[in-house]
Amino acid sequence: MTKPAFLITIDTEGDNLWQNHQSISTENTRYLPRFQALCEKYGFKPVYLTNYEMAVDAEYVEFARDVIARGTGEVGMHLHAWNSPPLQALTDDDWRHKPYLIEYPRDLVRAKVDHMTKLLEDAFQTKMLSHRAGRWAFNEYYAELLLEYGYQVDCSVTPNVNWAFSPGDPQGQGGTDYRHFPAQAYFIDPSNIARAGHSSLLEVPMSIQLKHSAMMNAFKQGYDALRGKKRSPSALWLRPSGGNLENMKKVALRCLEQGHDYVEFMLHSSEFMPGGSPTFKTEQDIEQLYRDLDGLFSWLSERTQGLTLAEYYQRKVK
Repeated sequence: MTKPAFLITIDTEGDNLWQNHQSISTENTRYLPRFQALCEKYGFKPVYLTNYEMAVDAEYVEFARDVIARGTGEVGMHLHAWNSPPLQALTDDDWRHKPYLIEYPRDLVRAKVDHMTKLLEDAFQTKMLSHRAGRWAFNEYYAELLLEYGYQVDCSVTPNVNWAFSPGDPQGQGGTDYRHFPAQAYFIDPSNIARAGHSSLLEVPMSIQLKHSAMMNAFKQGYDALRGKKRSPSALWLRPSGGNLENMKKVALRCLEQGHDYVEFMLHSSEFMPGGSPTFKTEQDIEQLYRDLDGLFSWLSERTQGLTLAEYYQRKVK
């Protein structure tokens, strides 16, 4: 019997983008080899979903080319619209507001996807097959472009999560509402990305489980609404947050019990660096992160098989 896949996705981007920047550093590149070595210890193959500032970082390019050459991981595309060429201001301060790509004019969306795809393929000398949208914002036009440029896999969908309350352009409608999207992998209907269709683009949603029952979530959201607050239902992700090993196991186990043929993990590359994120600020935080990662990977190594997104795609089309 084929084991479920373990898919490790790393949003590979500049240092601590949660802060407001006027320029972006990429020191976190130096912290990736340790994580890569941990993945290889368990036979897992991370997918480095790479954005602009990392794609032009020579040290990162050298690291990722080696991963590709040894067949121990994959590079895909990740696009932060506000600093990915060609640049054209959408708001009074795009670096502060971080607009979603789907908020830009269509011709500029196309130009940014074109530029990033060609930049990555030139830097890493391999076809880009996998993609995750910056800030998880995805729509039908974006899917159409991924199909046009030959991508096979998208992993932007976050089931049960509504990003409409997370603004990009202050004059916009916020991010994508994924509350009614499938939680398992499906080939996208390009006319409605929330449902399965017959395209060649495979959607691989993040492994996310609701923290509370539907009844409790309805109560909590009603209570928040009375207080004038709007937020997405509370959810648990297969994502480290510091000392949350048991919750990550719980998410993975629920997904497998529900019949999912994969579990999908995510983290940002900058979270491997002390001070590279709001969550892991100190060296002690990083050591806790690695204790959690080692515990999770050891547990999953008995239940899953490590695949890249492109390898998982091949499993689905056979």
